[in-house]
Amino acid sequence: MYELGDIVEMKKPHACQANRWEIIRMGADIKIKCTNCGHIVMMTRRDFEKKMKKILEKKLIKDSE
Repeated sequence: MYELGDIVEMKKPHACQANRWEIIRMGADIKIKCTNCGHIVMMTRRDFEKKMKKILEKKLIKDSE
């Protein structure tokens, strides 16, 4: 499952030809940012789940203990 901070690949590339997106907000809606040009897109969770192809990188979890 995807989490905040993960890098995902969508089914269609962005206009800048990059296909790496970082999840920057999660809730009823999901906000993703293109890692190449910085363009931000917001969509419903349902649309995001349809359009997401795969998770490329999981966010690294740092233990503060």
